Amino acid sequence: MLSRRKLLSGFLAGTAIAALPPALRAQTMIAPSAALIRGSGLSGDVGFVVADLRTGQVLESQGANKAMPPASALKAITSLYALENLGSQFRFGTRLIATGPIVGGIIQGDLILAGGGDPTLGTDDLAGMAKQLAARGVRGVAGRYLTWSGALPYTREIADDQPIYAGYNPSLAGLMLNYNRVHFQWKRAGNGWALSMDARGKTARPLAYTAKAAIVNRAKPLFTYSDRGGIEQWTVASKALGRGGSRWLPVRDPAAYAGDVFQTLARAQGVPLPKPESISRMPGGDVLVTQASDALSPLLRAMMKYSTNLTAEAVGLTTSARLGAGNSLAASGKAMANWLGTRTGARSARFTDHSGLRADARIAAGDMVTALRVLGVPMGLRSLMKPFKLRDATGKTMKTQPFAVDAKTGTLDFVSTLAGYMTAPDGTELVFAIFTSDLAQRRRTRGHERPAGQRDWVKRSKILQSQLLQRWAAVYGA
Repeated sequence: MLSRRKLLSGFLAGTAIAALPPALRAQTMIAPSAALIRGSGLSGDVGFVVADLRTGQVLESQGANKAMPPASALKAITSLYALENLGSQFRFGTRLIATGPIVGGIIQGDLILAGGGDPTLGTDDLAGMAKQLAARGVRGVAGRYLTWSGALPYTREIADDQPIYAGYNPSLAGLMLNYNRVHFQWKRAGNGWALSMDARGKTARPLAYTAKAAIVNRAKPLFTYSDRGGIEQWTVASKALGRGGSRWLPVRDPAAYAGDVFQTLARAQGVPLPKPESISRMPGGDVLVTQASDALSPLLRAMMKYSTNLTAEAVGLTTSARLGAGNSLAASGKAMANWLGTRTGARSARFTDHSGLRADARIAAGDMVTALRVLGVPMGLRSLMKPFKLRDATGKTMKTQPFAVDAKTGTLDFVSTLAGYMTAPDGTELVFAIFTSDLAQRRRTRGHERPAGQRDWVKRSKILQSQLLQRWAAVYGA
C-alpha cells in the first residue's frame, strides 16, 4: 500500500513533468537521484544537496557532510569573502611614484612602478600610464627605475600538479600583467621557424625581453622551462608545432616582466628609463599616475564567467591582507576557511587557495549550500554567476531549457562540480551543490598531460548534474 505522502509526491512530480516540453519530459520520467547516480557509471564519490532557497529546507541530499574538492566552484566562496570584507566598489590600483621632484622634465630621484595586486592589469593599461607620465612633462629620470610587487606575497605557481606550460597556473605577486602570461607565436619561415614572445594587448604589442623560446627537435616533452640570468627560457618540441600557431605561457617573474614592458612603452612616449630593478620595501614619494581596475562586482562577474584563477587568488589574498591574516597563499586559504566557519558554522572547509585549482581544497556540499543561501542571497551572488546550460543524455547542450540555472562550474582531472541557484518552471527557487570526484584515479594519473578516461569521466559527471537539475525542477517545482 502507498502512503498518502508518496501518492502526493508522485502527483506533484507528474504535474511538474507534464508542464515540461515533450523532449525534456521523456528524459526525466522521473528517476530517483540514487538511480541517476547508478546509471551515470561514475567511479568515485558523489555528494549533493538541494534546498529551498527561501526556507532553507533541505529537499534531497547524498553525502551532504562529506568534504570533497570544490574545484573552481570555490570561486563562489572567494567572491563572498571579498564582497563582505572589501566591498562591491573596491578597486585595485597601480601607481607610478616619484621619489623626487620633476625639474626640467627629469625626475630628481627614482621612478617606481608600484603594483597594487591588480589581476586585470593589461598592456594597454600600462601604455595609458606611460602616456599620462609623458603628459606630466616627464622626459627621464635621474635616479633608478624600480618595480615594487610587495602588495601580495609572491607565489611561483598556484598548484604544483599542473603542466608547466599551463597559462591558467601562473605566478602571483603584487605587480602582475596580462594575467601573468606572455604570448608565444610561431610561424614557418623557410626551413625554420620565426618565433616571437610579446605582451600583446588590444592596441599595444611590445616585445617581451624577459622571455625567450627555442625550437628543439623532439616529440616530447611538449615544453621545458628554465630561469637563467633573469630570462625565462622555454624550449618547444618541433614535432608538435604544425605550420604555425600561438599560445599564452605562464610568467614566473611577474615584476621583471611588467617592468620590462613598461620600459618599452615609456620609451615609445619619449620617456627613456634605465633597466628596471625590483625592490622589496616601498619608499615614500609622490604619486604621478594611478591606474584603477574595474569595481569588485564586475571584476568578480568576469572571474566567474571565465573562471580566471589569477583573479580569484589576487582577490582572496587582498582580502586576507585587509583582515591582517595570511602572508602566503596557504595561510590566506586557511583564513578564508576560518571566516566561512565563523559566518556560517561550516566545519568541513579546508582551503589552500582561492581558485580551487589545488585539489587538496575541501568543503562539503551542505556547507557550500549554506554559504550560497545565507551569504550569497544578501550579497547578490547569483547576479555574478554564469547561466548554466543543461546537457542531454549524450552530453550535448540542450537547445531548449524550461528553467533558469545560474551556477559556478569546476573541473579538474577526475573532479567535476556545480554549485548555484535554479528557478523551477513554477518560479520556485532552489539552491544546490553537486560534487563528484574520483581521487584514487586522480592520484594514479597525476602528471599525465591527458589522463586516459578523464574526458569521458567528466562528461558523465556533467550529464548527471543536468539530470539531477531536471529531476529537482520537476519534483520540487510543482
